[in-house]
Amino acid sequence: MNLREDRNLVAVAHLSQLVNFVTGCGGFIIPLILWLTQRDKVLGMDYQGKQILNFQISTFILALLCVPAILFFGLGIIGFIVLGVLIFIFPIINAIKTINGEHTYYPLTYQFIK
Repeated sequence: MNLREDRNLVAVAHLSQLVNFVTGCGGFIIPLILWLTQRDKVLGMDYQGKQILNFQISTFILALLCVPAILFFGLGIIGFIVLGVLIFIFPIINAIKTINGEHTYYPLTYQFIK
């Protein structure tokens, strides 16, 4: 199969995660749609899409774990702040790395989709 190189579309997939700050769930849905429709057409979309979705699932689970941590230790608030920073910063960093053709990385990510 002949894949086209479209780094801008892959960067848009990374940046679309920021929609979470506006809608709450669009940051998962938009990359999911892009990954499902473009993974066989765009070079790197399969790998990057999996990376994005794994990051979204992992951060959602970590956010759920912060809720009881607030009740018991008060540390959940710090967890929410750290997650908020990671969820905001890393999509931007990885979009820039994608455009430059560099390797991308999301911290605190478990590989649910392989």
